[in-house]
Amino acid sequence: MTSIRGQQSVEGLLVDWSVAQPLPDRRLPVSMLTRAQKAAELQRVVSARAMAAAYEAELVLGLADDSPDTLDPPPGHPGARKGSWAADTELPGVSEFFPAELAVVLNCGRGTAAHLAHRAWVYRESLPATWAALSEGVLDEARAKVLVDVLAHTAPAIARVIESRLLPEAAGLSIGRLRARALALLLERDAAAIDGRRKAAQRQADVRVYPASREGMATLAAELPAEEAAEGFDLIDQLARMVKADGDPRPIGQLRAEVFSRLIRRPADPGLPAATAHVTVTAALDALEGSSNTPGSVAGLPITATHVRDLLQRIGALGLRAPEGGSLGFALTDPDGRLLATATPAQLERLARRGCRDHPGRECACAVLDRPPPTGAYEPTAAQHAFVTTRDRACRFPTCGQRVGWTDRDHVLPHADGGETDCANLCCLCRSHHRLKTHARGWRFTMDDDGTLTVTTPSEVTRTTRPPGMRPPSGTRPPPDTDPPDTDAPISAGLPPDDDPPPF
Repeated sequence: MTSIRGQQSVEGLLVDWSVAQPLPDRRLPVSMLTRAQKAAELQRVVSARAMAAAYEAELVLGLADDSPDTLDPPPGHPGARKGSWAADTELPGVSEFFPAELAVVLNCGRGTAAHLAHRAWVYRESLPATWAALSEGVLDEARAKVLVDVLAHTAPAIARVIESRLLPEAAGLSIGRLRARALALLLERDAAAIDGRRKAAQRQADVRVYPASREGMATLAAELPAEEAAEGFDLIDQLARMVKADGDPRPIGQLRAEVFSRLIRRPADPGLPAATAHVTVTAALDALEGSSNTPGSVAGLPITATHVRDLLQRIGALGLRAPEGGSLGFALTDPDGRLLATATPAQLERLARRGCRDHPGRECACAVLDRPPPTGAYEPTAAQHAFVTTRDRACRFPTCGQRVGWTDRDHVLPHADGGETDCANLCCLCRSHHRLKTHARGWRFTMDDDGTLTVTTPSEVTRTTRPPGMRPPSGTRPPPDTDPPDTDAPISAGLPPDDDPPPF
């Protein structure tokens, strides 16, 4: 008799049974509670949330302890971590691939998982009294996070001294006041730690795009030093007010947004290199014809079919001409969104003229366009590169979504193990997750013929991602598609020019 943990004992079976039981949840009918009882119940919920957060931290640390760095690629190895390949936040003695496993377990981004792991480590090493108060439910999670955030970059001994000063009064202080008190005490005892916080924030700075809730809109945001952000906003505001003073009737916010967009897309500095933006517009053919409202997307951001049609009018309406300095291609899918082939307008025109080679001059149902054939070489062909990039559009690792321009075309079954260089065995992985697949122990990657990727962690958690736009089989519950890049923390998963190319 074997338990989930692989133990053959009564104790092991009891642990397995206990883990499989649902967490206790005492919920009272709200309609039966008095006003005072509702308030008391809300306080109980906050306390229970704190205790759950403390238990979560303990579980995270336990999983980290099961993931030592002894099997990571050593320094000097072709796959050793360097530059943007490694996460900014790592735990001493813990595998560099642990945040990726935790991200899959929790179904969140790697940056979020790394921050959660680091917070748990700070509780254990630097703020044990805070952790204990959290476990007892006497300190809420929001205030505990403030102490971690402020004291994470100082020595544990100093952190514990400041903790002993603040903890007795922490629950009675507002979040802002607690942060200010913690920063003041830290400045007294370890000014260098303040510098460490600032440098860490600078390392994590990035420019990000978020889909907005309003139709056809998105947010472009940059994390900058406070003085630069203030200066930039003031400049944009002044220019917008000048436009307003010249008689433009639009709201000032709309004018600021337009000024910002023009400054980014049309920089006035003549010393800047010329650049041409390349944007992928995805649309269903029936939506272009106006016979359906199937949504499309621009660079992965959702837009309506009407918006798609408006965009295409700028490049010849439905005549579909390539814009100046850009290119135009077609992605042909089946009714379920599975990519069948990619083609340029010129290729489609040639195929239309030539027709079927086996039945020249006759109408037939033979396929004249299909996905690129396999190649015996290691490197994918240009046609395979275009097909896989169009199909995947981003890193296919669950919860990642790094943009496709910063990904490798990876053999799911390694080429060295007999894996074909075929579109059914190639997928887009960012450099970090490509390295994880190559060097981390205990992971399993499999891919179906239609591009559905299944990833299983060493802790036996499985996630499945489907190519964006592809619908699940009829009667099945859809697994989560590839997420957008994590916004809680930076994901350094790019491919800088000075990094080594795969296979490392």
